[in-house]
Amino acid sequence: MRRAAALLALLLAATAFGDGDEPPRKVDASAHGGVRAEVDRPKPIYPLHERDARIHGLKPFQELIDAAPAGSTLKPPPGRYAGPVRLDKPLVIDGGGQVSIDAGGKGTVFSLETSDAVLRGLTLRGSGDSHDTDDGCLDVRGHRNVIENLVIEDCLFGIDLKQSNKNLVRDNRISSKPVPLGVRGDALRLWYSRDNRVERNEISDSRDMVAWYSHGNVISHNVSRRSRYSIHFMFATYNLVEGNRFYDNAVGVYLMYTEGVHVKHNLISHATGATGMGLGFKEASDAVIEGNEIIYCAVGVHSDLSPFQPDTKIEFRNNRIAYNGIGMMFTSELGGNVATGNVFEGNLTHVAQAGRNTGGLNEWRGNHWDDYQGFDRNRDNVGDTSYELYAFADRIWMEIPQARFFKTSPALELLDFLERLAPFSSPDLMLRDEAPRFRKEERKTS
Repeated sequence: MRRAAALLALLLAATAFGDGDEPPRKVDASAHGGVRAEVDRPKPIYPLHERDARIHGLKPFQELIDAAPAGSTLKPPPGRYAGPVRLDKPLVIDGGGQVSIDAGGKGTVFSLETSDAVLRGLTLRGSGDSHDTDDGCLDVRGHRNVIENLVIEDCLFGIDLKQSNKNLVRDNRISSKPVPLGVRGDALRLWYSRDNRVERNEISDSRDMVAWYSHGNVISHNVSRRSRYSIHFMFATYNLVEGNRFYDNAVGVYLMYTEGVHVKHNLISHATGATGMGLGFKEASDAVIEGNEIIYCAVGVHSDLSPFQPDTKIEFRNNRIAYNGIGMMFTSELGGNVATGNVFEGNLTHVAQAGRNTGGLNEWRGNHWDDYQGFDRNRDNVGDTSYELYAFADRIWMEIPQARFFKTSPALELLDFLERLAPFSSPDLMLRDEAPRFRKEERKTS
């Protein structure tokens, strides 16, 4: 019995995360306990002779860490140093942009295992290439740290935060190893981590930025290029994504099993390829999508079973969805999406609905449609008649994914023309906007 009670206590402790220094908000209670669960796999120790010869003559940076008193400021002499490094006491480490630490192609370069530390002006490079042990440049396992002006390069994973709260990660440049996209590591990962700020980082040629089981984070004014997911949320609530620029990634922002995420004033461009989408939803609920520009993507917005929770909505306000293959694609008939004040222009298809439309479950008000064929005789910028979008021959490629290859081909265009000219059956009404905006407002350039 005593052994069983001890095992039960251990299991309960393993489900509690965070530092418990503020009252819980409307998030999962497992993120607020005071006990840290050890979840990292043990990382192997590599002797110097197994690391690349380029670091054999370098001074170990760990010697400087060990000699610095807790709470002090360490300004190392400029130069190259050998890793790996483990920091388990609060220090300010300022490399001034002239200090690099190289792990010689094995393991993780820097492990930050304390709270209230500062890492600034360092270059971290040369991790191992093992996904089993998450080899990366920087592991963060503490709270209220500042990580800024780092260069992260030639590392499988970039910055990895696990059960780490209230950290500031800003002005870093992060890239992965020069390997195919699917076997790169994540540029930045938040796992059971809350109330962090991720600001003004530049990410390129990596895999994903992920936030899993992580709540209350602010991800703002970052730039991501040539990666897979710019941001992938899963079981993450009440996060803010604001002012970011995402170019040439397979997916812009993906909300999976999330609630309460606010995505506003971002630019998502050229998310192309077979799975390309600017903004994606999978069983997500209670989100606000506001003031974004989603352009030149295969699919601008892709929504699957969202909103998922009963009596919740996903609101699209004042976004520009332009020059995409499909502006918005819905693969379910749950309804609950509300689109107001958006601009739809230049898309091959503005809105598509897989499956039979049940009619009117989504709400459309005051959007601008560049193919609107009505008038505005009283010049109040509201169309005199409603905007209606019907599916004629479009239904072929909407219901048969393989036929999408022939979308806009002469054959399908001819079928669509004949269907509109003399329909054999009543076409499906996909949406009706009762008060379409007649003129498109000019967007302000920053």
